[in-house]
Amino acid sequence: MSVILNIDTATEIANVSIAKNGIVLESISNENQKDHAAFLQPAIHLLLSKNKISIHELVAIAVVNGPGSYTGLRVAMASAKGLSYALSKPLITVNTLELMAASAIALGDKNPIGAIFCPMIDARRMEVFTALYNANLQLQLDPCAMVINESSFAEQLSQQPIIFFGNGSEKLKPVIKHADALFMSISADVTVLSEKTYGLYQQEKFTDLAYSEPFYIKAFYSTQKGQQY
Repeated sequence: MSVILNIDTATEIANVSIAKNGIVLESISNENQKDHAAFLQPAIHLLLSKNKISIHELVAIAVVNGPGSYTGLRVAMASAKGLSYALSKPLITVNTLELMAASAIALGDKNPIGAIFCPMIDARRMEVFTALYNANLQLQLDPCAMVINESSFAEQLSQQPIIFFGNGSEKLKPVIKHADALFMSISADVTVLSEKTYGLYQQEKFTDLAYSEPFYIKAFYSTQKGQQY
């Protein structure tokens, strides 16, 4: 029996779930992004308690490591690394944009034939964290920080439809009017995350605990004394 704890506080909706052999036993979510830090530890304790699972029964700790909210990423990574170290369990990390794209691809027949997938995370002002994936989850555009305008994705849209989703896509919707620019409401799916982390566990694709850190894409500058993270 492979029981994995999955942690995702990268975006506006946080999810913590327990999955056995890739099947979700239970999940708890929080939609107030400001409360993600306070939500995380009690949620983990509640999930284990309700499902009568000892924390020592976990075979791995999985965390969505970014990009996303700087605070959310730091909180999730610190918790995941702490548990991994204390329990001597492997750490599994999943890219936020890849998880969002996999969740969109999982919709199957609801997607237009030949479309590529563009998850977008709000990075403030007119900037987003984004990437492009085909239907096989292969990267067509590497994860990046992008300032969007009316010419964004013009080359790709001339070749195939693009499905835009995620909270960052709301910035793009009034800017791009191309007929093949499609907008959908899709968020990271707990079931997809559980299946993915179980697959990585089976393949023993673990993250080195000593060198693991959030994937910010770009440096974060604090307003306090000009600190850079």
